[in-house]
Amino acid sequence: MEDHLPQIDKAALKKRLRGILPPVTMPFDANGALKADAIAEQIDWTIKAGASGVVAGGSTGEGHTLSTEEFVDAMRATAEAVDGRVPFVAGLIVNSTREAIERTKLISDLQVDALQVTPVHYLFQPGEDATVEHFRRIWEETGVPVIIYNVIPWNYLSVDLMLRIMEEVPGVIGMKQSSGDLKSVSDLVQRAHSDNIVLSGIDALLYSAFALGADGAISALTAALPGITSRLFTITEQGRHEEALEIHRKLNKVWNAMSHGNLPACVKYIQHQQGLPLFAPRAPMESVSDAQKKRIDEALDGLI
Repeated sequence: MEDHLPQIDKAALKKRLRGILPPVTMPFDANGALKADAIAEQIDWTIKAGASGVVAGGSTGEGHTLSTEEFVDAMRATAEAVDGRVPFVAGLIVNSTREAIERTKLISDLQVDALQVTPVHYLFQPGEDATVEHFRRIWEETGVPVIIYNVIPWNYLSVDLMLRIMEEVPGVIGMKQSSGDLKSVSDLVQRAHSDNIVLSGIDALLYSAFALGADGAISALTAALPGITSRLFTITEQGRHEEALEIHRKLNKVWNAMSHGNLPACVKYIQHQQGLPLFAPRAPMESVSDAQKKRIDEALDGLI
């Protein structure tokens, strides 16, 4: 089957999918309806802020709540808004190999640079061989390069397993590590093949991951503050560590002010404080409370 798959220039793709790739937040109205036509404004704002690319359908984007129809609508709206200006990564948070493949085929007409795919997130954990096969089948049946989104606490993939998947499945080009364990990021940077992509999703340790050599980040803070996080990545690469540490301290203050129970809602509020419309999270997630707004505003003071 691999004879029919597209050839991937991994080095070129790694260069393309490098830097800050913010996850798009989904614009829901007060009744929880998706307002896909509102995605374009957020995309324009994110790209103008300096982001290297965008991701739609991730956890900050409440991708786990999207029906198949909504998923297609959101991906189509994102692709049309991006219009080839930056790379576009489509996120899949699903519980079966079959659904991952079916959803990807539904957007096969779109310009998608890669898929961001979680291990299955329900209660049952497949073994290592089944996990490798999960990612292999997604690649072989869609032909779209895959980034592992390592985020599910009870199905968290070890460094060794992710390295195995990237070695055995040619279409798995990289991974995003979302654990607070910075050692795993360091191990991945050191042990991954030179053309594999290592991205961080650890908001409190973005500077640390960049200093260790991570290729970029996809995280809540990158969606909330794409310009500042893009600057952090750039100056860390340039070795301007004193400036980078100062930004890190300010970002960490914002991160500590955000509630993780309704993190996407907090991201939407921070975006709103920079001029975007304020959209609701999808129930049962709670909207940002007045107390949360106060803490976030205090942390943002002098930063935006």
